[in-house]
Amino acid sequence: MAGQTGALETGRETVADLPVWLQPRLLILLVLALTVLRLWTGASAYIVEDEAYYRLWGLYPAFGYYDHPPMVAWWIWLGQQFAGDNALGLRLVSILSAAIGSLVLWRTAFLLFGPRVAGLSVLFLNATLLVGIGAVLATPDAPSVFFWGLTLWALAELTASGKANWWLAVGLFAGCGLVSKYSVLFLGAGIVLWLLMPANRRWFLSWQLWAGGLIALAVLSPVLMWNADHDWASFYKQFGRAGRGEWTEKFIIEFIGAFLGLLNPLVAIPALAGLWQLVRRMVRGEAGAGLAVLTTLPFLAYLLVHALHSRVQGNWPAPVFPAFCIMAAVFVAGSAARFWRGLAAVAVVLGLGFGAAVQVHAVSPFTGKFARKDPTFQMRGWPEIHDELRQIADAQGAGYIATMGYGLNGQMAFAFRGEIPVIQLNDRIRYVMMPQPGPELFSVPGLYVTEARRDAAERLSETFGRVELVATLTRKVDGVPLEDLLVYAVEQPEGSPLEPIDPALWMGAQ
Repeated sequence: MAGQTGALETGRETVADLPVWLQPRLLILLVLALTVLRLWTGASAYIVEDEAYYRLWGLYPAFGYYDHPPMVAWWIWLGQQFAGDNALGLRLVSILSAAIGSLVLWRTAFLLFGPRVAGLSVLFLNATLLVGIGAVLATPDAPSVFFWGLTLWALAELTASGKANWWLAVGLFAGCGLVSKYSVLFLGAGIVLWLLMPANRRWFLSWQLWAGGLIALAVLSPVLMWNADHDWASFYKQFGRAGRGEWTEKFIIEFIGAFLGLLNPLVAIPALAGLWQLVRRMVRGEAGAGLAVLTTLPFLAYLLVHALHSRVQGNWPAPVFPAFCIMAAVFVAGSAARFWRGLAAVAVVLGLGFGAAVQVHAVSPFTGKFARKDPTFQMRGWPEIHDELRQIADAQGAGYIATMGYGLNGQMAFAFRGEIPVIQLNDRIRYVMMPQPGPELFSVPGLYVTEARRDAAERLSETFGRVELVATLTRKVDGVPLEDLLVYAVEQPEGSPLEPIDPALWMGAQ
């Protein structure tokens, strides 16, 4: 990006014409500084439940998992090779991908709309709450956002150069996106809509377009084969949620509010105005405007329909946030009003400042009085719980720890890390990539650990001869209680206490 200074030109404005705060060199320094902060946070802050669960995936790489495609597991595995089985190892590749993604966004926006829009897009992206802060966490959203962005970049290169070979890169990146999260299918739908624009229909006669599609399918094929070998478990998990629930409008306002809030409200306002501008330019036949709009709308439409019958999780729209940052930048860059430039500056300063504050708070909490209302509460109190559980396990002669929830199971497994086996008794499809425990494991006493609000100990009495509550542990932050964990001593099972892996459980059978 820095090497383009003074050489790149779109219309009458060059990179050299930009104000200092939009110069590529300064943007690179900002991205590097944010990356250093995220690496520090990633190494210092305790992991959340989903990360703990995905850590087990990284320890046992496979071509598929029950909840998602495998890219996040491969990224975690790679990070563990460099940084070890710790918080930084889990997060390393995700954090670095956010830095690379910022540079890719700059190039994409530059090719489509010029250097001023490119610089503003990078600033807006890093000032969003979801991407700017969430970039620290190791979740499937990180590779999904990354490869969605790479796909848009390849399409921008295609648009700017007219070279059909870019379709091969589009296929590769889109395939990797599908191996990250199935929602990238909506990006494919958007690409088809974009191809239907009059300026783009010629690409249907290009063999590279079809070869790119085959490349995407080839990249996805191991995931398809894994699903075929596991009764299509992952597809049932993700696609089975569509259309479920009674139709209601109560989740629509929640979805829109969360979307605009996590985008950063001060970025969202010009983004909506920019969307309207780009729609008008698309109608006039501008391919770049159509690319930004049409690759975004199918996924947004799905999320709106989903919100009519069920809750949309706040992280789901993350892949379209870079496009909305481009839209905001298009509007601000094209506006002569000082108000919008001032609003953009405030949005960036507040967004970056709030993001830095949240990261510092995640490592060293400013206060514990918010308890479970604190978005970082999942990170708190686990080392102390581990120490107390270790003492109870020694006193009870426990040879394993049992759970019935993937989040708690992941946290227990990360806390103990090989000291003692941690086993989730139910939902065994989640762990088919791991060596399955034999009956000898349950020949000794064990501990069953559960959150008090999810206690299902009565189910254990159907299997174990002894189920006895031996402790109540309280997870805390700065002395403020977060939640109670119940600890039961269990032993003398009649048969295997593990739930069988039954396809009927994920195919919707009652």
